[in-house]
Amino acid sequence: MRIGIVQASAKKGAISLNIKNHLNLIKSALPSKPDLIVFPELSIIGYEPELAEKLACTIDDERFNSFQVVADTNKLTIGIGMPTQSKEGINISMLLFRPHKARLIYSKQLLHADELPYFVSSNNQVFLIIKEKKIAFGICYETLQREHFIKAVENKADIYIASVAKPERGNKKAYVHFSSIAKEFKIPILMSNCVGYCDNFMSNGKSAAWNKDGKLVAQLGKKHQGLLIYETESEEATILQIDN
Repeated sequence: MRIGIVQASAKKGAISLNIKNHLNLIKSALPSKPDLIVFPELSIIGYEPELAEKLACTIDDERFNSFQVVADTNKLTIGIGMPTQSKEGINISMLLFRPHKARLIYSKQLLHADELPYFVSSNNQVFLIIKEKKIAFGICYETLQREHFIKAVENKADIYIASVAKPERGNKKAYVHFSSIAKEFKIPILMSNCVGYCDNFMSNGKSAAWNKDGKLVAQLGKKHQGLLIYETESEEATILQIDN
């Protein structure tokens, strides 16, 4: 199984422009035949909490139909970041487009205190099974909370993917935590971070992959968009593209 981890920038609130950028990045990954591609937290609007309520979507939003077409055509599952509407309020979510199947939403379960004025937490635990590998997702703050990872372990996840928007200090914590917890539970961890200005901080990139021994096998840079492909069998990752 091949997993594409995307490091993307976003124009603040510019949904149509960011969709085009997502599709171009996916196109760059297709020659490597990934089975799954994951983007950073709130990648379609940028990590901009103050815009979330205004821009939040529903699962059937037709603006994202192009991702379903790409998924169907290439036997590819795609995860993109968007705020979504629920009965309880606005969620920080990942929209999942699966080939020839209905869309899914995974929404952040554990929120940082700074997010509470804008978002509500969710209880929807979503796992994907692709080529007999069970994949768990986490979104930014919750990925550094041990209890969230333990849920993935208890559900027998084979791989854990963190979709994040982190500045340098957050990345430093993530690198220590992910290496340690991957080694402890023998589960590879992949992290997709954004680059560029977000909310009130500069996102630090360095999207990366750690194998089940906690070894950092590949990472992207701090400033530019990029792609890496992680091979589950060899536990190695290859950088496909870094734009200038």
